[in-house]
Amino acid sequence: MNTIKQDYFLRLKQIIGDKKATPPIPAIIPVSATSWWNGCRTGKYPKPIKLGEKTTVWKSSEVLALVSGR
Repeated sequence: MNTIKQDYFLRLKQIIGDKKATPPIPAIIPVSATSWWNGCRTGKYPKPIKLGEKTTVWKSSEVLALVSGR
């Protein structure tokens, strides 16, 4: 039997954190939003996926691979 690995989407605040949220959201990658977007443009960070006009997400597997150095 094959095991299906489920990937999920992360929003920007889940990746870079949000201290003002209740409860605060810890950062997976502690950079500013500007640094994150610049990194996405240059290929340093994963490519964003547009789900709608105001909804942008990233694949969790790609963010976790970045953190683990893969």
